[in-house]
Amino acid sequence: MPDPTNAQIAAALDELGDLYELDGAIVHRVVAYREGARAVRDASVSVAGLAREGRAIELPGIGKTLQEKIVTLIDTGAIPSAQRLREKFPAGLVDIVHAVPGMGPKRVRALYDGLGIDSIEALEAATAAHEVRKLRGFGAKAEETIAAALAAAAERGPEGQRRTILSRALAIGEPIAAALRDHPAADRVELAGSARRLADSVKDLDLIATANDPLALARALHEIPAVQSVGTVSEAGARGVTHTGLKIDLKIVAPDQFGNLLQHFTGSKAHNMQLREAAVRRGLHVSEYGVLDDETGETLRCPTEEAVYERLGYAWIPPELREGRGELEASARGALPPLIDTADIRGDLHSHTTASDGKATLEEMARAALVRGYEYLAVTDHSATHGFGNEVSPGDLRRHMERVRALDARLDGIRLLAGSEVNVLPDGSLDYDDDLLAQLDWVVASVHTSFRIGEAAMTERMVRATEHPLVDAIGHPTGRKIERRDSYPVDIGAVIEAAARTGTMLEINAAPDRRDLDDVQARAAAQAGVRILVNSDAHSTGNFELMRWGVATARRAWLTAGDVANTRPWAAFDALRKRKPAPA
Repeated sequence: MPDPTNAQIAAALDELGDLYELDGAIVHRVVAYREGARAVRDASVSVAGLAREGRAIELPGIGKTLQEKIVTLIDTGAIPSAQRLREKFPAGLVDIVHAVPGMGPKRVRALYDGLGIDSIEALEAATAAHEVRKLRGFGAKAEETIAAALAAAAERGPEGQRRTILSRALAIGEPIAAALRDHPAADRVELAGSARRLADSVKDLDLIATANDPLALARALHEIPAVQSVGTVSEAGARGVTHTGLKIDLKIVAPDQFGNLLQHFTGSKAHNMQLREAAVRRGLHVSEYGVLDDETGETLRCPTEEAVYERLGYAWIPPELREGRGELEASARGALPPLIDTADIRGDLHSHTTASDGKATLEEMARAALVRGYEYLAVTDHSATHGFGNEVSPGDLRRHMERVRALDARLDGIRLLAGSEVNVLPDGSLDYDDDLLAQLDWVVASVHTSFRIGEAAMTERMVRATEHPLVDAIGHPTGRKIERRDSYPVDIGAVIEAAARTGTMLEINAAPDRRDLDDVQARAAAQAGVRILVNSDAHSTGNFELMRWGVATARRAWLTAGDVANTRPWAAFDALRKRKPAPA
């Protein structure tokens, strides 16, 4: 029997966590299995192989107990504790947990205990009959949300459309590309597809290569530790799958055709369709094989992308812009913007310390920002009601302000702002009073609770917070979690209008599973005159590196350094704020 894949081991641990939660186990046990499953799923090498060597405990979140359960799963194909728990609950309960995001085993157990719902089919029937809304703790809105989630799950089908967020995909894809480049048979190797366009998430990894020995390079794919298996191998390339379940397609081409394939497989579909349609109007046909001239019958094979675009009458277009959103017209006019780069960022206006849920002290965060070359850092620990523990009470905040200002006074080279990430309450008010907010140097207002109040109420809530005279910026304005949670219902256009009218800044939150605002929203906001921030939302010193993903979103939004407020030196940035400049 072959060893289980990382995805299979992670699924088994996730299921065990669900079953324990259904059974009412203590939260720490449930969290342990959740964290263990995440560590296994994200591992770039075979966890079964590690476990056989007694080394699975090297993974974060995997202790001796989980190591033993993984070994048992490998040896017997099952985990005994999961088998025992399955006998207590219908299998359909776990199916409901997976089908309805945000439901959670506890609420699924409530449906089972209260209405006898033991399968997705039973839940569909109960929502159609309006039985769920009668159950205590649910109501009509919850029932509507469940019905919508079930409909979405049915549309996705049994396999779903699981994608990998960009940060995880590149953490796998970039080392694979580097390993192939280092192989003696390789000449050029580049990532293509949505990974190269720095999209929010990717379905698979495309690699385009040239080689002095194509067959040897194709075979080398199987030698890379991150690759679990490889199918048919030929001089044209190979296809494989990583231990995380991410599919890889390696295409090896002649050097004079490299530009054609790199352009074609970078995409996007919309960009390539528009490119082909424009080419046809000029008597040309463009494909992965070359640019065919209808008049002469000759096909131009291009070693570079620049040559492809030049033949079609365009300047080279940065991959991030290739989404069919006007980039061809801008390229033809010579009007493509000089896109922002991470080196342009001069300060970070959203960070957390151990005062709330951060992992590093105030001084550690400040010194890490200084090492990055930042001129200013806002310390914005969570406020009193953000709902995740470690909240900062009003009294704690006053003492925290004193600590920030004392450190600011003795630390040269960086301006520290005593701030807060304040929770926006359902009615749009903030969870600190105005007298306390006025004492802060910086206020970012965010929604962390009550996501299901409806679009009209949520929009009114967000607009009211945006209009507050002491709110400098709105954090992660739509609340989405990429591949995990949709945005809460909100008219983002109304929020953008309010931000432009009041001078409130809107954030692109750089957390790789947020990237919120997204690229379309950020471009619309910038065009409306809103001052955009790119913030890391750092909860540790290492999290400052997350700025990369926020800048990626800004680039996809066509933003220049001038469009992003925190590319400016402190004095210039401070002057942009809607309230008076902070005292020096």
